[in-house]
Amino acid sequence: MPDYMYLLESRLSPEQRAVLLRVQELARAQESNVYLTGGAVRDLISGMPLRDLDFTIEGNPQRMVRELEKGGARVVLEDERLRHYELIFAGEVDGSISGARDEFYARPGAKVELRWSTVMEDLRRRDFSINAVAISLNPNSRGLLLDPTNGLADLERREVRVLSIHAFTNQPVRLLRALRYCARMGFKMEQRTQEWFDLAIERGLAETIEKKPAGREALDIGREEAAAAILKMWESHKMLEIIHPKLQRRRPDYDGLTRLAKAKEAFTAAGIRGRYKTATVFYIFRRLEPRMAAALKSLEIPAVEINKIVTLPNEAKKLLQTLRGGKTKTARQAYDVISTTPTELLVFMSAEYRNPKATGKIRNYLQKWRPIRLNLPVAELESLGMPRGPKFDKVLEQLFDAQLKGRGKTAPEVTKLLRQFAGIKEEPKPKEEKKKRRGKTAASGERSVKHEATGREAAEQGHKAEASREKSEPRERKAGKAHARPARKMKTTAGRKKSARR
Repeated sequence: MPDYMYLLESRLSPEQRAVLLRVQELARAQESNVYLTGGAVRDLISGMPLRDLDFTIEGNPQRMVRELEKGGARVVLEDERLRHYELIFAGEVDGSISGARDEFYARPGAKVELRWSTVMEDLRRRDFSINAVAISLNPNSRGLLLDPTNGLADLERREVRVLSIHAFTNQPVRLLRALRYCARMGFKMEQRTQEWFDLAIERGLAETIEKKPAGREALDIGREEAAAAILKMWESHKMLEIIHPKLQRRRPDYDGLTRLAKAKEAFTAAGIRGRYKTATVFYIFRRLEPRMAAALKSLEIPAVEINKIVTLPNEAKKLLQTLRGGKTKTARQAYDVISTTPTELLVFMSAEYRNPKATGKIRNYLQKWRPIRLNLPVAELESLGMPRGPKFDKVLEQLFDAQLKGRGKTAPEVTKLLRQFAGIKEEPKPKEEKKKRRGKTAASGERSVKHEATGREAAEQGHKAEASREKSEPRERKAGKAHARPARKMKTTAGRKKSARR
């Protein structure tokens, strides 16, 4: 049981982890049972990135949503009838909160009736088994995996399986969704699911998909990593015309989607997560211009979303002019503009207008300027004795400006700049150390004097020794001569004796 929580917490980003803890706190305070459900658990088990956090509560989540809004969350979509809220949590984390419900159909294809229920019934009424999984976040069962339809086995087999023979009949939009999951995860349909899918297509159920659910599917593609693969899957099944009659013939802008994917890679490598729904949807419907806005409106997409999509190219042109102009001439000016621009707009501009000057500044921001900003020596400035406050922030800004200009490349240089900007003088050296140094200097001077005196004495002794040698040399010579003369006499005497004998 704890393994799933450990796996979950180790895979979440710090922002997602904070959201998870906050939702658990609110659920305990409101005495409600809360579960992490659907896509987050599916992606966790399958090893895919966790993009959204979808929570299910046994009860009405409205009170919790209002508390989350006080903490900075923004409600993107609100459906009081389904008790479903899509949010951007604090920290720019995507997700949703829904009340646990069951769905009842009087007959296949009839209008659905809702009943508020437990989480187990909520999981059983879902579309596919791989989405019918949950992890308990409640104190008494925290980390418990709920899998009433054996979705874990389907994840291991890499199959998409519907939970009812009437799944496509009750909600024909699941035809699009089944293909989306297959393309995204590289799965195939389970055998019976494939048979029911083919039968639904043969019966023309795809033509009965309503515009609003189709529009939601189009927007959901904007959050997919493999948007082009999903669209090509729909195209191969001739289902793009469900989104719009002309889209199957004119086709999405696949080249633009490829450029967008490449532009996203640089930001992802720098650790920046963004939302690219608007840019992706723009490339899906681009070839329907100049009637793009009308096509999006026919899908009942909210007017706010339509305005973002349609005006995206103009916003990108303005950004391009700014990055090419004199307002971003210095590194600091370019940094200020790029750091305050939405990531999606930066990525879209890089994909749509491949200008070397503008893209070069974005590259410098990702690879040089942003890392400098993230690694400002906050702890070192505190250790120098400066308390946090406006002056503290100002010193860091001054250091950041200096580093953008090429100064402060080494640790000693950074410390020197911090002291300079903060007005902190270097600490004077202790007096004891000065005395010790002076003592060492005097001792070394005495040693050198002694050494010199010793050298002089040795030299004088050497001179005396030489003089004594010079004096002793004549004596030795005389002694040698005196010693040599008797030897000669002895030699002559011996010679005389020999001659006498003869």
